[in-house]
Amino acid sequence: MRNQTISYKEEIVDVIQRCQWCHVAMADRDNQPYVIPMNFGFSEDVIYIHGSQKGKKTNILRQFPKVCINFSTDHLLRYQNEEVACSWSMKYRSVLCYGQAEFITDPDEKIKALNIIMHHYANREFRFNPPSLREVNVIRVRVERVEGRKYGY
Repeated sequence: MRNQTISYKEEIVDVIQRCQWCHVAMADRDNQPYVIPMNFGFSEDVIYIHGSQKGKKTNILRQFPKVCINFSTDHLLRYQNEEVACSWSMKYRSVLCYGQAEFITDPDEKIKALNIIMHHYANREFRFNPPSLREVNVIRVRVERVEGRKYGY
């Protein structure tokens, strides 16, 4: 069995929507990679993430906004022969999205983005108070390029 490319937008969106988290990859000033798991929201080819106003992720993204975001789902360990190690494999579907992190500062845009994130998990909208909006960084990543792969499906 070989890896297959996922090229249909509907299947790419399905993979993203099935995920409970994503992994956001970036590189610091020394070109050292940094990858972290994050909650997210997705709408109209834009990925939204959020976090603290301070910290390593924020410091890196303010200086070096290029990111690669990984979504992976439907994992299932399988084998053809239980006694032959090389016959074992993992079924999966995954998507890589490339883009640049943009910090959202407008409170109304932050609310919209936070509700997109919350909709992914709770399927409803929320209200956010001004102190919460001030303390949170909301980041928009417009998907510039996407790659999808699947194995076993």
